[in-house]
Amino acid sequence: MSDPADVFDLVGLTEYEATALEQLLSLGRTTAPNLAEASGIPKARVYGVLESLSDRGFIKVIPGRPKEYQPKSPSDILDRAVENRRQSYESFAADMDSYRDAFLAEYEPRFERANEDISPTAELFHVVDVGEPSERETRRLYDDADETLRVITNSFAYLDNVERALAETLDRGVEVNVLFLHPDALPPKKAAVQADIVDRLTAEYPAIDLRFSTEKLPWRGTLVDPSMDYDSGEAILLVEEPDVPNHMRQAAITDNGSFVAGMKRYFDLVWEYESVQRSN
Repeated sequence: MSDPADVFDLVGLTEYEATALEQLLSLGRTTAPNLAEASGIPKARVYGVLESLSDRGFIKVIPGRPKEYQPKSPSDILDRAVENRRQSYESFAADMDSYRDAFLAEYEPRFERANEDISPTAELFHVVDVGEPSERETRRLYDDADETLRVITNSFAYLDNVERALAETLDRGVEVNVLFLHPDALPPKKAAVQADIVDRLTAEYPAIDLRFSTEKLPWRGTLVDPSMDYDSGEAILLVEEPDVPNHMRQAAITDNGSFVAGMKRYFDLVWEYESVQRSN
């Protein structure tokens, strides 16, 4: 987070609430009229703003004539924001539990009737847009991996967006293999990006095995925990479509054990017979 004031947005404060709290942290204990004068918040609004901050536990109200308002310490504000979110989640979860039986009784039969004619082939994939949606699903796969994680990529240019999940996957002892397209098959700019990524992975994550495919890669993606018994595994993939802009592409997600096992066979064959180690 580059700007500490971003915390005010993160905890869900309105513009006036954020302004009031920031001013109080500078002014200390003061009255509502003084705060309105210092912050530019209309006097007609400042009392409601202060009441909201008090309800959230971010400030203290000091009784008197006039009342005074004092901010909690910055560390207390952060702790209270986390506690507020925890309580909100627990309340939400309790509400969902109270509706669960009635909701399932009403809507599960509808869902089953609507989907009873869907063929197994139609259930093989679902799709998400390429970009943040596909990266979010990729992070989820990393988080779900128990034993193996295999990545097929041109340059792994999206590393920054999945690195947290990748690091935690390695910390759990998951075996990670990354198959890159050989830099000779990439345009110079993408080859340079790949070289930087490979240097980072080699230096920061030496447990990752890296190889470079000497043949074109018809698809890119991630597969986790495939089983040759065809009973587990999940993957996300997108086919190579050079003429289609990224914002128009979609990635396919599957948890079909047979399909993921087939992807593993492809990965292993390329890894063993059509790839080389890093060339200097």
